[in-house]
Amino acid sequence: MNIFEDIDPSIVEWVIIPALIFMARIIDVTLGTLRIVFISKGDKMLAPLLGFVEVLIWLIAITQVMQNLNNVASYLAWAGGFATGNFLGLRIEQKLALGQVVVRVITAEPADGLIERLISKGYRLTCLDAHGTRGKVHLLFMIVKRKKLQKVLDIIRGFNPQAFYTIEDVRSVSEVDLPQEESQRKTSFRKFFPLKKGK
Repeated sequence: MNIFEDIDPSIVEWVIIPALIFMARIIDVTLGTLRIVFISKGDKMLAPLLGFVEVLIWLIAITQVMQNLNNVASYLAWAGGFATGNFLGLRIEQKLALGQVVVRVITAEPADGLIERLISKGYRLTCLDAHGTRGKVHLLFMIVKRKKLQKVLDIIRGFNPQAFYTIEDVRSVSEVDLPQEESQRKTSFRKFFPLKKGK
């Protein structure tokens, strides 16, 4: 049964089919981008599920392209959907703000005020005295959830706008270093998906 039998064939060929290919590519590439993110975070449940749906949609899209090899609009839709899917996937990942990051702060100013402010907000950190090219500095290490990163940066900039800091993704954090509420949530999750010894 052809669902487009009552529609002008030229419209189906040059508008509807390319539009469907475009949308399919947006979905499958977006899922692919998110899948890679979840793989980098070590997620063993969601990543395979996204991969299954991603490949299924990709097969549907490539089938339509192969059936319309003489249609330039299909090629443009394929490429446009791919580019848009990458952009959309990254935007969604930024909004989700998954995982944790390690923040390193280097400041030549006395760090006591900054440390007290961060501790009062519930953040855990480690402070070291170090020497840079311009003399004595203070080096702070802390691990925070990405959703809270902007708040931490605001505190740092409010303390010292000239402070130097770096941010890196963290794949996993030991349970000991997690805030209490996160540790409890992780423990309850492991009741259903227990980890093997040594992990």
